[in-house]
Order: sequence, then C-alpha cells, then structure tokens
Amino acid sequence: MEGIIISVFVIGYLLIALEHKVKIDKTATALVTGVLCWTIFMASPETFQSLTESHTLSDSVPQIESYRFTVLGFLAEHLSEISQILFFLMGAMTIVELVDQRQGFRVITDNITTKSPRTLLWIVCIITFFLSSVLDNLTTTIVMVSLVRKILPVRDLRLIYAGMIVIAANAGGAWSPIGDVTTTMLWIGGQISAIGIMKDTFLPSVVCILIPVLMLSHSLKGRKLIRDRKTKDSNQPINKDSKIMFVLGIAGLLFVPIFKTVTHLPPYTGMIFSLGIIWMVSEFLSSKMEPETRRRYSVSYAISKIDMSSILFFLGILLAVGALQSMGTLLHFAQFLDNRIGDQRIIVTLIGMLSAVVDNVPLVAASKAMYSLQTYPMDSMLWAFLAYCAGTGGSMLIIGSAAGVAAMGMEKINFVWYLKKISLMAALGYFAGAAVYLLQFHLVN
Repeated sequence: MEGIIISVFVIGYLLIALEHKVKIDKTATALVTGVLCWTIFMASPETFQSLTESHTLSDSVPQIESYRFTVLGFLAEHLSEISQILFFLMGAMTIVELVDQRQGFRVITDNITTKSPRTLLWIVCIITFFLSSVLDNLTTTIVMVSLVRKILPVRDLRLIYAGMIVIAANAGGAWSPIGDVTTTMLWIGGQISAIGIMKDTFLPSVVCILIPVLMLSHSLKGRKLIRDRKTKDSNQPINKDSKIMFVLGIAGLLFVPIFKTVTHLPPYTGMIFSLGIIWMVSEFLSSKMEPETRRRYSVSYAISKIDMSSILFFLGILLAVGALQSMGTLLHFAQFLDNRIGDQRIIVTLIGMLSAVVDNVPLVAASKAMYSLQTYPMDSMLWAFLAYCAGTGGSMLIIGSAAGVAAMGMEKINFVWYLKKISLMAALGYFAGAAVYLLQFHLVN
C-alpha cells in the first residue's frame, strides 16, 4: 500500500507541475491527492507494524489499540499544525487587502520619480527586497509589477524589471519569518526562530539579489528611461486614511514575531490579534461613509478578495505530505539521501535547485518530516540553509515560485524569455548567496 500512496503522490505532483498543460487547477489536484493518500493509508492495516516502529507516541497519550484510531490520531496531529499555517496566511492576506483597498501602497509607489533606468532598478529592487520581508513575496510582486507597469511604457525594459522583482521578492522573503510561506512553515514548526533566521540568512539574501542587480546595472548603462504619463489617480494626493492603513498594516505584521517572543503563543495568534486591531480601525475610518461605499472598504469585502485557492492548495499538499510522513516514507528517504550523499549542504542546495521546478511548499514540508528537531534543533544550519535555498531557488525559473507565476500572468512573460534573460542572473545570485551562507556559518562556528 505504501507504493500505491507514493504513486498517487507522484502523479498528483506531476499534474500540479503540468497545470497549464493539463488544464486542471493545481488546487483541485492537491486536494484530491491529499485526501486519496489518507484514504489509502486508512485502508491498509498491514502497515500497522511499520507505523508503530516509525513513531513513538507521547507517554501522556494512551496507547491506541485500533489501527484506524492510530491513523486518525496522526491525521488530527497534522491538521493541527496545518491549521496554524492556514490561519496565519489568511490573517496576513486580509491585512494586506485592507491596506490595498484604501490605496495604502501609494505611500511607496507615488514617491518614485527618478528618470534613470539604473537608479530605478536599484530603487525597485531595494523596495521589493524589504517590502517582501514584511508582506510576502507574492503580494510584493503584484504591488511592484503594478508600479512598474504605470511608469514604464516600453515593454521589453518593463519585463526585465519584472524578472528582477521576482528575484528580489524571493530573496527578501527568505530572511524573514513572515516573508515567505516556507519560512513561515519553518518558524511555526519550531525549526527556526525569528531572530535566528534574520541573523543567519540576511547577508546571503542580500548577495542573492545584489549579484543580478550589478550584472543588469552594467547592461543598462547609457540607456534612457521613458516615463509614462501620470494617471488621473496618481495626480490626486494621498489621503490620511491611506497613510493610516499603510502604517498600521506594516506595524501589525511586524508586531507578530514580537508578540510570539513575548507571549510564547503560536504566531497565528499574533496575526489574528493584529487583524482584529486593524479591523477595528478600518471600521472606525468607514463609520461616516455611505452604506454602499462603506461596504467596499469592509473587512468582509477584503476577505472575499484574498486568494483562497492558494490556501486550499497548501491544505491539500500538506495533507499529502503528512500521510507520507506518518507512514515513515519520508524518514526512509532521508536515510537514503544521507547514505548516498551524506553532506547536508549538498542535499539542501539540491532541494533549492529542485524548487525551481517543483513548488517549494511540499519540498519544505517533506524536509521538515525527513529531519527531526531532536537531531537538528531550532536554528541548526540545516533549517536556516533550507529556508534560504527553498526561498530563493525558485527564482531560477519563472514557474519556480508564486512570485514568478504572478509576474508571468500579469506581464504575460514567456517561459523561454525568462530562461534566456533572467535565469542565469538568478542562478548566479542563488549560488553566490549559498556560498556566503556556508562561509559565514563556518567562520562563526
């Protein structure tokens, strides 16, 4: 039965990777794959012996005699961890939507007035890098690509900037516990701490974007920047409500790791708390509006606009990975890699390269299941290096990250074009950052 579950998982993975070819949404495939894996697991009691050998139940939990109760126990355990991630993401997405619906991000975008393409490149990449660490790489990419579309009418140059935004967004999300969903997964799972991941991966992430920016800056030398005319909206001054929501939204997201450090409560509780505060302020700002206008600025309207498809995709993928973990399959795979390769640095680097082809969420979920916190405690080299590699490796191909897929859809970027124009710079940045991380680790230790 274990072979059947692995086959279902691999087939589901292929359908997700070939989403645009098979014309089936990856979320639907992920949900079906996740439930099928647990269904087959439940229907295979002959795996009970290997199951009990691969897991040690807590002494505080009575020994479960029934195989089905054993499977249900593991399912409940995984669902508890998965729900923390989903609630965290839903809260963060809602906060971002509340800021965006009041045009709060104009506080940043309306202040970019340079006419030099090289200067604009540096400004866009720096803003993207740091904004991604506070928001997330997907949202930041959407905001920054929208900005570039407003100020650059020349499409060939605009596509180059869009590709650089993808690299900067992924690099910026890798060093922050709330900047990328995979880093958030590791943070919630206890593999990394907020201070630890920032301290260990900030410099490698800077190098990851610095190399491509320096390469592209050289090629832009001598080019003139043709700015688009300002739109009607951009000529209007930013109102006070926009500024309030922007500051409050950023402060609310930054508050989450502080809340966890002080209270020792799970991160999603801090995110829900921030959402509640911002919700109350939003209601207060809308209190004097007409009913129809107030509805457009309501939290319920913001919730209706968040990407629930991505939330459900994470649910399906993490359920499928949880089934493989509970059966001991991932543990055996980790032992196989250790026996064949042995060097964790090489293994994690390869995982990062693989994330350019395969979604990094299941890769990190599988890695978490392959290696235990007992063997590799919080902030071990394995976890920090994994956060960097899985977060930035996806930049090497346009389909390798949520940021890349978003830019691809917004600007209709061709896969081959990105491969020719951006992939080499992204790969050099990835390997340079990885080398800096390893050098930094060995110097410190």
